[in-house]
Amino acid sequence: MSTDATTTDHTALDPGRPDLSDVEGFWTVPVEERAAAFAWLRTNEPIPFYPEPDFGYLEPGPGFFALTRLDDIVEASRTPQVFTSGSGSTSVVDQPPEFAEFFGSMINMDDPRHARLRRIVSRGFTPRRLAQLTEDVQRSATRIVDDVIDRGECDAVTEISARLPLKIVCDMMGIPESQHRFVFDRTNVILGAQDPEYVPEGTDVITALLTAGGELAALMKDLGAAREKNPTDDVTSALVNAEIDGERLTPDELASFFVLLVVAGNETTRNAISWGLKFLTDNPEQRAAWLADLDGVTPTAIDEIVRLASPVIYMRRTLARDAVLGGKELAAGDKVALFYWAANRDPAHFPDPDRFDVRRSPNPHVGFGGPGPHFCLGAHLARREMGVMFRELLSRVPDIHVTGEPQRLRSMFINGIKHLPAAFTAGGAR
Repeated sequence: MSTDATTTDHTALDPGRPDLSDVEGFWTVPVEERAAAFAWLRTNEPIPFYPEPDFGYLEPGPGFFALTRLDDIVEASRTPQVFTSGSGSTSVVDQPPEFAEFFGSMINMDDPRHARLRRIVSRGFTPRRLAQLTEDVQRSATRIVDDVIDRGECDAVTEISARLPLKIVCDMMGIPESQHRFVFDRTNVILGAQDPEYVPEGTDVITALLTAGGELAALMKDLGAAREKNPTDDVTSALVNAEIDGERLTPDELASFFVLLVVAGNETTRNAISWGLKFLTDNPEQRAAWLADLDGVTPTAIDEIVRLASPVIYMRRTLARDAVLGGKELAAGDKVALFYWAANRDPAHFPDPDRFDVRRSPNPHVGFGGPGPHFCLGAHLARREMGVMFRELLSRVPDIHVTGEPQRLRSMFINGIKHLPAAFTAGGAR
C-alpha cells in the first residue's frame, strides 16, 4: 500500500466525507445523495483512500483508492500493463484466485491470457450472427409487450426488462426455454450476494455463490459436450469448435465464459432498461422528445440511459508498478476502484451531468467500461437490445410510467433494481 501522508490521514474517515466502503450506509442512500457525495469527492478529494468493506465472507485487505474523475479512469483503462485485472476486477476485496477466475472469466485476466480467450470467444460473435440476433431481439421484445399489454400494469423488472436480455443470451447459447428461469435465479444469487432477497441472512454466502455458479457451469459443460459432437447454429457450437493457432476453449473456460455472459449480459442490460423507464417517468419532456423522433433519438437516448444508470458501478484494478495518476502517487500493489458511476457524472465532460437528456451529444460515457482491452464485448448487442425494447414500448404503450419507488439491489458493484411497479393504458394507446 502507498505510504504517503494523505493515505495515512484517510485511514480514519473524516466526519463529512462519504464512506464508499459502507455498503449498508452509503450504497443504500437515495441516488441524489450518492451523486452529491461523488461531486464532493471530485472537487475536494478526487482519489480518496478507503478501508475495504467487510462483506462477512471475504477477509478485507489493506484498502483501496477510488477514482472519481473520467480522465483518471480513461487513463487507467488505457494502460492495462500498469493497472492490471489479473488479481480481480469485480471486488475490491481479494477473492481466492480460482474463485475470481471462475466467476469473472476474461475480465479477471491480463494479456496474453486475456487476449487469447477474447480472440477465441470473438468467433462466436461474428457480424453475421449479430445481424441474425436483430430479428431475434425484435421478436422477443414484441412477445414481451404482448404478454403484458392487456393488463395495464406490471413489475417492469421481472416482466419486461429482465426477460429480454435473459432470453437473448439463452437463445444465443442454445439454452432451452425450460431452463431460462433456472439461469435467471442463479444470476440473481451471483450478483445479489449482498442482498437478503437473493441470499437470505444467515446463509453461507460462499456456499451460495459456488452452488449457483457450479449449477450454471454444469449446464454449459453438458451443452458444450453435446454441441461438440453435434454442432448447431448457436454460439455454444461456434465456441466449442473454434480453434485459433491450434488452441480451443477448455470445458472449464467455456463454463466460466458462460457464467460471465449470463451475469453481465443479463443483469446489466436489464438494469439499464429499468432505470430508463424511471428516467422517462421523471422527465416527461424527454419522453416527448423521444416519441417525436423515435428513429433519430433512439441511439443518443440509449447512451444517455447507460451513462446515467451506469449499471456496473465500478471495476477494480491493481497496480503492477509505481505510477502517478491524476497527480496522485500510487505504489505497486495498490488497488484502485474505477467508479464509472461517478465518472459518468463528471461535469468536466458532461454539462449539467445529473440531467437526463435523450439528445446528449457528445456523450463520452464509460458505462461499458473504459477504452482498452476490457471494453465490453457485448456493448453492441446491449445497445441493440435496449433500442429495440424502448422502441417497442414507446410505440405500443407510450404512456408506460413508474408508479412507485424502485426496489434497489443492495450492492456497491451493481446499480440494480429488483422490482419496479409500472402502469400504462391497457391494450396500448388508441
